[in-house]
Amino acid sequence: MNPEQILAEIRETNLSYLMLAQSLIRADREQALYRLGLSEETATLLAQLSPAQIMKLAGGSTLLCRFRMEDDLVWNLLTSSHKPSVNEQTARLHAQILMAGRHSETA
Repeated sequence: MNPEQILAEIRETNLSYLMLAQSLIRADREQALYRLGLSEETATLLAQLSPAQIMKLAGGSTLLCRFRMEDDLVWNLLTSSHKPSVNEQTARLHAQILMAGRHSETA
């Protein structure tokens, strides 16, 4: 992948993310805050963006979204890199509980 392709992918990802975020915020604000890991202030700002503003933001060269799971435990639970005796559904539920707790700590 050359640098121009990478920038095009970043812009496309930004546009998709911003449109998804705005849609989720408008449909169910509380779920959007949890699922996207956004603050109230950021959600308010995103909900008010015009299509032109979204296009302008998406057109930058910096990825606007980021991974929320910066924790080996959560990644191991989500990728099934845990002990074979652990049920996969239980591991995913545990990861969701951990992420929800971290979201409430930052909110």
